Amino acid sequence: MFQLLAIWKRAKGKERDALRWGDEIEYLVVAFDQEDRKVKLSLRQADILKALAEDEALSKKGGCVPDLQVVTGNGDSIPVFHPEFGRFMLEATPGTPWGIGFKDLLDVEPNMKRRRVIAKDHMELNEYPITLTTFPRLGTKDDFITPYFPPSGERLRSQFLPDEIANPHIRFPTLAANIRERRGRKVEINVPIFKDKKTPVPFKDPTVDYDLHKWPEDDDVRNGAAKDDHIYMDAMAFGMGSCCLQITFQAKNITEGRRLYDQLSPLGPIMLALTAATPIYKGFLADTDVRWNQISRAVDDRTPEELGETPLKHDRWRIPKSRYAPNSTYISQDPRLRKEYMDPDLVVDEGLKQRLMDGGMDDLLATHFAHLFIRDPIVIFAEDLKELDLNKTDHFENLQSTNWQHMRFKPPPHDKDTGWRVEFRPMEIQITDFENAAFAIFLVLVTRAILSFDLNFYIPIPLTTVNMETAHIRDAVLGHKFHFRNDPLPPRPIKANGASGTHTPANQPSRPPTPTGPVEDEHSLMTIDEIINGQPGEGFPGLIPLVESYLNSVNVDVETRCELARYLDLIRKRASGQLWTGSKWMRHFVREHEEYRGDSVISERICYDLIKAVEEITEVEGKSGLGAEMLRAGWATEPKGSASG
Repeated sequence: MFQLLAIWKRAKGKERDALRWGDEIEYLVVAFDQEDRKVKLSLRQADILKALAEDEALSKKGGCVPDLQVVTGNGDSIPVFHPEFGRFMLEATPGTPWGIGFKDLLDVEPNMKRRRVIAKDHMELNEYPITLTTFPRLGTKDDFITPYFPPSGERLRSQFLPDEIANPHIRFPTLAANIRERRGRKVEINVPIFKDKKTPVPFKDPTVDYDLHKWPEDDDVRNGAAKDDHIYMDAMAFGMGSCCLQITFQAKNITEGRRLYDQLSPLGPIMLALTAATPIYKGFLADTDVRWNQISRAVDDRTPEELGETPLKHDRWRIPKSRYAPNSTYISQDPRLRKEYMDPDLVVDEGLKQRLMDGGMDDLLATHFAHLFIRDPIVIFAEDLKELDLNKTDHFENLQSTNWQHMRFKPPPHDKDTGWRVEFRPMEIQITDFENAAFAIFLVLVTRAILSFDLNFYIPIPLTTVNMETAHIRDAVLGHKFHFRNDPLPPRPIKANGASGTHTPANQPSRPPTPTGPVEDEHSLMTIDEIINGQPGEGFPGLIPLVESYLNSVNVDVETRCELARYLDLIRKRASGQLWTGSKWMRHFVREHEEYRGDSVISERICYDLIKAVEEITEVEGKSGLGAEMLRAGWATEPKGSASG
């Protein structure tokens, strides 16, 4: 708390010239056995990062692995690679943040392609970096990893996964062990099985061993942890071993950052459903399409008292959500923010909130952080407790970084020339770099429209939570409706305020009026097609038409506008159903495979063929016909960016 207040006092007046942003791409490293037609996860993360760090050509350009070398950067800013929770994962980011210029937007896709090429060049010949959310057979009874390690180690105590699957840095296995220890049992992840023609009824997960007696937590399954008609998983790695696409925005100042945090929050479930790419768990087809709830359960450290299973005796609160959950707060000092939008079940440490307010923080932001601080820190290193350094942020970040909400509000670090940032976390990773670039660019353009047109997407927070649940439903992008604000436009004529979107036009009032009337009249249920592409007549205008209005208002040359149209066309057609989500395509691939028996099971052969198909789609982006159901809108022309190579 003291570090947070020090950050607040030091940085609350910090100003940046313009919005900057960055993306994070996460890869699964797979190893193909062409002779036996098998594919496994490769646990060579450390070896790959070491090879990248020792590459002399990359080092001369400034280096690219900050965990192993000093990364300086220069004119040719090469991508940067980081370790992730799973030893089969890599994370890659652009070498420097993207700017707001349209040239930067057109460089995103070539840069993403370059990252994958660089990563692949430092792998074994039979390895490949794929961008799937999860490995289809993670946790099966066969040897799905290389090298092989047996399951049921001391840290995870999982029936299905070995401890060695996690990054060996002490933070990661300790995180997993402490979550399990705090709960008093293993994490419990049950995903509904997709019921095909020959799926057993009831389905009882055949991989569960009810006779295992190695650890006390092995009693969990005998006490009902594995539910009928569900795929059962029991370890943090089933969630934190998932890949995603994250976008971080650096705002001009704290006011703009708080505004973006609020206005992007209702978009989270929409983008989660639109990017759906997780239809398979542990060798079975699931009846859900996205990863979010599985990760939420994989890191849920709540005790029985906090879950409401037993009366409060030792704990302070009943906590409605996991620490990986949809947002529970709004933080902008926007007059359009009504108290009716707030979460009525929000749990806050009132004493800590008061201390933050006594230190000068306003009520909204103090409430936000006092809500995050109801959680215990999961990992504490003894050396960090020796002194409190108010010029550092380590204690604050220890809590902040283990509150995994779908939006994250990030204060400036103490030792860098960085502003207030907002992290958008819900999107699923996509198979191709084109798709990942499209969703990143679309979100950036939405932020420009929000700031330029003073858009208002506020809905009550509980409805965003409901929307996050809806996003999990199979084919939610087509078959279900989401709560969304009817009219995002301000009650005055729109006038764009330039590319930065940070100055109020002279002919507009500086503060929008506080809304009146019933909150229920402000929102309604809409399809994702209506939210993205708009409703007819006087209905919701649509996010893409709003983005196009923004582009019409700024100076964009014809060639650039045509390039941006490729990306918007993908979003438009995914929302309308003309193009499939990754989840729909993978489910279709499995069900059409010659070895599939209609029983929801993904065999080793099906998994191999699926991952080989993913590799081909990554390389040729639907031009061979494979995966064209997802990509026809965008692969006909090549990106014009300058970062390829």
